[in-house]
Amino acid sequence: MIEVFTTNVQEAHTAKQLVSLLTRHFPGSRINFDLEDCDRILRVEGKNFTPDGVMLLVKENGFACTVLE
Repeated sequence: MIEVFTTNVQEAHTAKQLVSLLTRHFPGSRINFDLEDCDRILRVEGKNFTPDGVMLLVKENGFACTVLE
């Protein structure tokens, strides 16, 4: 499964911290940010994650995160 999210993450170091956190919660998933995109894209690919779980973890860390339609 691949899911793409819009976020408001601005800084590369913040994105790196969130990728680390998400990887711990969803091992085996490929996770990356595209901060150059206007939607500050977060892309998650794997079998062991849920979109709601990803959004919750990002939001708990103070950032907006919604599924890209």
